[in-house]
Amino acid sequence: MTDRHMTDHHPEHATRHGRRQGHPRRLALAAVLGLLLLGLLAGAGLASVAGTGGDDGTPQGERPADSTALPFDLPPAKELRAGPHLVFAHYFPPFPLSLDNRPAAQDYYTRNYLDPQGENGKHAAYGGLLRDRPQPRPPRGGDWRLADLEQEVRTARDAGLDGFTVDILSLTGTNRQRVDLLLRAAHLVDPHFRIVLMPDMTALHTDPRTLADALALLAAHPAAHRLADGRLVVSPFKAEAQDPAWWRRVMARLAEHGIRTALVPVFLDFRSNAQRFAPISHAFSSWGNRSYTGQDGVPGDIRLAHRLGKKWMQPVSVQDTRPDQSVYDEAGNTATLRSTWNHAISDGADWVQLTTWNDYSEGSQFAPSLHNGHTYLDLSSYYLTRFKTGHWPPIVRDTVYVTSRVQYARTADAPLQPLLMSPRQGTATPRDDVEVLTFLTAPADVTAEVGTDTHTYRAPRGVHAELLPLRPGHTRAVVRRAGHTVAAVTTRYPVRTDVTVQDLQYYAVSSGRDGH
Repeated sequence: MTDRHMTDHHPEHATRHGRRQGHPRRLALAAVLGLLLLGLLAGAGLASVAGTGGDDGTPQGERPADSTALPFDLPPAKELRAGPHLVFAHYFPPFPLSLDNRPAAQDYYTRNYLDPQGENGKHAAYGGLLRDRPQPRPPRGGDWRLADLEQEVRTARDAGLDGFTVDILSLTGTNRQRVDLLLRAAHLVDPHFRIVLMPDMTALHTDPRTLADALALLAAHPAAHRLADGRLVVSPFKAEAQDPAWWRRVMARLAEHGIRTALVPVFLDFRSNAQRFAPISHAFSSWGNRSYTGQDGVPGDIRLAHRLGKKWMQPVSVQDTRPDQSVYDEAGNTATLRSTWNHAISDGADWVQLTTWNDYSEGSQFAPSLHNGHTYLDLSSYYLTRFKTGHWPPIVRDTVYVTSRVQYARTADAPLQPLLMSPRQGTATPRDDVEVLTFLTAPADVTAEVGTDTHTYRAPRGVHAELLPLRPGHTRAVVRRAGHTVAAVTTRYPVRTDVTVQDLQYYAVSSGRDGH
């Protein structure tokens, strides 16, 4: 995997890879984007502040899932936490729920990150920084930054997660402040929700003593994850950026603070570094591969870690599309998600890291988003339950998920994006398919209208993925049994042949959440 790009992102200071020149600004585009987003929010019941809060202060739509949201019954947290398997999600501080607490149709995400000409044209060369954003919420009163992080913790906990691995991009500034606030929010929401400290070695250019002193301050928070023996878990991203001797000095300095350390390095190149890091590590992990055909090496990685006497934290991912790096992986609809989870389960991983919770610049988010709703997080909860309990949860509600792109992978003309993305070297061959993923209590008939094409087939009991050719327009999938409709969903965004920017993420909808 390519090194990730890690800089502060917030309205006051948002820089990334220097400035790039693009097209002259089209003044009306931001207004059009705002109106379109406002229409979507109104349709989802989120455009107004009034009447959006729950009794506990949680906005509607982010409260714990009711019994109809998932195709199975998610076990209670006590049961999920009873075993040794842990599931974390990688939290990326530059992209919180809101950057400025403004209405979503006019906020910083809409005006500057989704607009191809946003931030004074800084991202014009690649059609804008992002293609998706956190699921919008109305403006809040009081300490809205803390409330937002509490909401994210609550959402993750209610999906079965044990905690976040938080990307520490800097030791000062806005992103560092968000790390502190996340630790505080986690403890306030659920004292059992853990935050793993993850210094990002692509962004931190410091010395062992300075880093250790900063980690010691964060370790004072009760939410900082420790093992049962009291050791603080430190899980550096791209640990191989420094040699083991450097990390020994970090651990020695932490010991001067009275902190024993369990090092869990996350490698970009695990095989080349496993042996030399083994003497100082408690567990191993890698950032992983996000092509659905690129998972063959996972069993060998886990075997190597276990042979060296280390636990393994398996990366589980949805997809990866990076406009500003002009590269993407072919995720194969939900195939990458299902494959990486199945490897964690079948190959004996000890922990899992969802990569990522909210890095929208990679298009890799599990968190509820504008374009995907809760779909990827809901699907993850199904595999998480098997990983943690050792048993596949019974399917008790018929549910259908639809994923597809909103344009063809071969799109070659995007007027507002001079630099187009290309498939990452070694990724799967790009494909243009709609995936209808059914979770059924019994066999049923499925009718899928993909644009003007109609497909019918018999889907079996259990989990089944059906691939259909992508066509312009919306897709509607209806599941019927004995003449009665038991599940139905329609995509919210149509597939288009004329586009202004390249958007190769897979959009998702779920029948369990009213098409979100």
